[in-house]
Amino acid sequence: MSKFQKTTLATALLLVTAQSSAAGFQVSEHSASGLGRAFAGEAAVADNASVLARNPAAMSRFKQAELSFAGSYVEPNVDITGVSDSVIGRNPDVSNLDADDVVHSAFVPATYFIQPINEKFAIGLGIFSTYGVTTEFDDDYAAGAAGGKTDLLTLNINPSISYKATDKLSLGLGISAVYGTATLERNYGDLDADLSKSLFLLEGDAWALGWNVGALYEINKNNRIGLAYRSQVDLGFEGEFTGATSGDTKVNASLDLPLPATAEFSGYHALTESFAITYSALWTQWSKFEELRATSTSCLAGECFLKEESFDDNMRYAVGAEYTIDKVVLRAGFALDESAGETTLSIPESDRFWYTAGATYNASNNLSIDFGIAYIYVEEVDFTESTTSGVEYGFTSSGDAIIASAQANYRF
Repeated sequence: MSKFQKTTLATALLLVTAQSSAAGFQVSEHSASGLGRAFAGEAAVADNASVLARNPAAMSRFKQAELSFAGSYVEPNVDITGVSDSVIGRNPDVSNLDADDVVHSAFVPATYFIQPINEKFAIGLGIFSTYGVTTEFDDDYAAGAAGGKTDLLTLNINPSISYKATDKLSLGLGISAVYGTATLERNYGDLDADLSKSLFLLEGDAWALGWNVGALYEINKNNRIGLAYRSQVDLGFEGEFTGATSGDTKVNASLDLPLPATAEFSGYHALTESFAITYSALWTQWSKFEELRATSTSCLAGECFLKEESFDDNMRYAVGAEYTIDKVVLRAGFALDESAGETTLSIPESDRFWYTAGATYNASNNLSIDFGIAYIYVEEVDFTESTTSGVEYGFTSSGDAIIASAQANYRF
């Protein structure tokens, strides 16, 4: 494989971090009630079993077994526009560099179950996703070496246990079995007369283990704070790679992809019997995403490609409010999700601004229904993309997204 092919291949693989509703390739859609307050207070509120996705210690607040089913529909709108004066050494039709709706819509399901054992212990199980994205460019896209099709899906199976250490302090621990599957396909684009000619295809899956811990401190019945940490999980993809040699020969290849660690501090404060405020600061350790390296004994020197990365740890700040009227709880929230990395065609990163609203209807003492909706505004970004062959492309990335969620909670 030529040096140019290795570089474009590595760049293309970074589309697993293309624009989505959250920074990088993070998935935040864990609950409908959380979406309504922009996921503010998630490690402390504990209004239903979905708190398992953030803080296992909060299970200590549950006096009955509870089962929650949640589903979120994400409708992104991300467009890439070519810039006419930034293609060096060529005279292409710049419109061939335009791409609309490159991030696909997605349905994100989740389910949670909590079972109190006694006054001290509770156990639970959460099944949800923490990272994933789906993007697709047309087969004849001019910058096809960095565009193409990308599917990344992760599933987290997360059993947990909580322990009420004192009347005010609870602790929690969870183990995560994470499954990931990835498909990445790229074409030559204007590097070949046949724009849709296949450059490479990589398909693989992986299992990995991680862990999470949490603490919940209840100041009194109206005020509590939560702290939670989720470990980094290293997915070692093993799959078939087409493109390391001439022709359509398939070889076995390995690719390591870190799912970054996170830490969250949250608070919940009921100011009156009807009104409460929530807040969160969520840190994600994106700086651990230092490189992408694919290896195979069939590649030159055992290395199919290597691309070093420049990512920084990022913060997500959220505030929310809840107002209770009889059987209905109304919610609203705002969040700032900071950009996690430098902007490229494969990572059109930018700050994101969340505006959310939602409600809960308590149908009975045992059943409640949650709804949430969010509008996410993504700042427009101008950037260039260069290749080792001396071609430089210019782009503008713009986009927004709408998320709608629903959830049912049943207490036994």
